[in-house]
Order: sequence, then C-alpha cells, then structure tokens
Amino acid sequence: MRITSELICQAADQLKGFVGFNRKTGQYIVRFSEDAFGMDVADDAIFPACEFVWRPIAEEAMSLSRERIQLLLAQNIDERINISEPLRVYQRRVDVPEIVALRRAMKTTE
Repeated sequence: MRITSELICQAADQLKGFVGFNRKTGQYIVRFSEDAFGMDVADDAIFPACEFVWRPIAEEAMSLSRERIQLLLAQNIDERINISEPLRVYQRRVDVPEIVALRRAMKTTE
C-alpha cells in the first residue's frame, strides 16, 4: 500500500483520546476522557489527540508535528489512541518535510 499525505492526514484525524499538559510535572499526558485528568490539568489545556498533533504556523496553516506525534508514541498505547501505519511511516520519513495543510484550530465553547 502506498502511503500518501492524504492517508497520513486521515490517520491523524482518527487519533483518539485527550492530551493535557500537567503543570506540576511539566509533561503532556494522554487520557481517554476529559474527566480522567484531575485537578492539575486546566480545562483549556485539554485537547483531542487529533488536534494536538497539528501545530499552528500561520493564519489557517498548520503543520503535522512529528514532535507531537512522538509524544503520543512514547506513551506506548498505540492501539488505544489509534496510531496507525501511515503515522508510523510519516515518523520514519524524516527526509520529507512535515505536512502543512490549511486547517482551522478547534474552538472551545464558552
């Protein structure tokens, strides 16, 4: 199967779970519901995993961040957060620049 940038983007959009920044430890943590974080992760610091891997770089342009994908891979819960083969190929292909796409960051409701 040929891995295309479209397949990689689709795989990123299918990531499950939530990522939050633990202010006490200074680390990102992954959970599967917003309620699972506890009091040390502010609501505005919790993002769906599929949004977390996209890093804003311009008005509506975002880059699929290998660094952020690596943070998820380091959790060793690939199947639970749905990390699939296209994302693994993307991580290995450091000779290819990061994917940049026109995307809008998810807005939080107020």
